[in-house]
Amino acid sequence: LLKHGRSPNTPVAIIRWGTLPEQETIIGTLNEIVDKAEKKGIRPPAIIVVGEVVRLREKLNWWEKKPLFGKKILITRTQEQASEMAKMLRTLGAKCYVVPTIAIVPPLNWEPLDNAIAQLNKYDWCLFTSVNGVKYFRQRLESLGKDVRVMNNVKIGVIGEKTAQALKEWGIFPDLMPKEFRAEALAEALKERDIKGKKILLARAEKARDILPEELKAAGAEVDIIPVYRTILPKEKKEDIKKIFKEGIDIIVFTSSSTVKHLAALIEPKTLSELLKDVTIACIGPVTAKTLSNFGLKTHIMPTTYTIKSLIEKIVQWEITSDFNIA
Repeated sequence: LLKHGRSPNTPVAIIRWGTLPEQETIIGTLNEIVDKAEKKGIRPPAIIVVGEVVRLREKLNWWEKKPLFGKKILITRTQEQASEMAKMLRTLGAKCYVVPTIAIVPPLNWEPLDNAIAQLNKYDWCLFTSVNGVKYFRQRLESLGKDVRVMNNVKIGVIGEKTAQALKEWGIFPDLMPKEFRAEALAEALKERDIKGKKILLARAEKARDILPEELKAAGAEVDIIPVYRTILPKEKKEDIKKIFKEGIDIIVFTSSSTVKHLAALIEPKTLSELLKDVTIACIGPVTAKTLSNFGLKTHIMPTTYTIKSLIEKIVQWEITSDFNIA
């Protein structure tokens, strides 16, 4: 351009990895931009913008002003459930790594659930504590040639908006959903309804906290714990995790105690405290935070409403506050 008569003072911008979390932008003039690019180590893919429009950079610099721009965030929940969260974080400028530390699979034996489905009319309540519980319960019920009509005489209790939404998509509107999305809150809400002598079906993971059934039994209810799915360790993810931590991450997100325990198992013989010593830890709620504490880890980010949306909002608040304190 200089050779063909452009002024050496013409503004130039080079944008590498445009609209991605790794985006880099350097500004200069035709006379100096080559040296600047070489010093910065700018390599393709990149685009060059030449002319007075470059002076509008501060007005048009919308991508680099996103609150999570350039932050590397590791999501440990299942691939299916992580995709929505990753999409939301990416729109805020983050670079997301999705490496599930848990995989959801059917129970080893369907017989307990089959028997419960065959006798649904004997239950007063059916409780779902997660989206996965609804999903696998529904799939099994429909595989047996039954539909939502078998639930017509049973009251439904749930933990969380997403669980309620999964039921609504099936045509079922829950009778009870506590404001606080945890087992303790559901137990308290049920006890307020006098459950003495009531028969309750608890459709949940094979391994889960016993606080809910214990509280219900203590209140006089008869509780059948029916495993409708299992969480297992995806050992094939071990190398992915090693690679990501070698590159470095800023924030790790845990959405259940299982994601914490399984990450610990995947990284052995290293410990979580070694692996995450320089990483900001975000978790969905107090139960997961307690599990992290058991591994010697401090939770930095936790919402007061235990939803993914609230967790993301807290992550943004954390980053804005951190930037402000640094400034």
